[in-house]
Amino acid sequence: MANNKSIGVAYLDQDIIGAQYLLSDEQIGYTAAAQGTVTQATSKSTAVTLNKAAGVITMNNASLATATNATFTLNNSFISANDTIILTIASGQATAGSYNVFANALAAGTVSITLRNISGGTLSEAIVINFAILHCS
Repeated sequence: MANNKSIGVAYLDQDIIGAQYLLSDEQIGYTAAAQGTVTQATSKSTAVTLNKAAGVITMNNASLATATNATFTLNNSFISANDTIILTIASGQATAGSYNVFANALAAGTVSITLRNISGGTLSEAIVINFAILHCS
C-alpha cells in the first residue's frame, strides 16, 4: 500500500481497519518475529505448544503404519475459535505425497492436527509441518 496521508515530513500508512478488501501486488504474511519453531518430544501424538501466529512443527520420527492417523494438539494462545489454520508438509518425507495433514477440533487456544500415512507402507520420518493462523472475527 502506498503512503498517502501527509503528516508533515513523513507519510502515514493507510488505515485498513474496517476496509472491505485488502489487496497486495506482492505478499501478505507474517514477519520473522511472528514465527517460531517447536519439536515433538516423545511420539507423533505428543502435544506441542507454540504461541506464535505462524511457525514450524517438527514431528517425532516414531513409526506410523500405512492407512493410519497420528493426531496431536497444538496449544497456541493466538488461536481463536473462529480462525482457520493453514497447514503444509514442508519436508521430512522421503517420497512426496506419502502423507496428508489436516486440522480439526479447533477451539480457543488449541487445534487438533492429524497426519495420515497414505504411502502403502510403514514410515518412520520426522515430518516438518508449516502452519499459519488466518484470523477471522
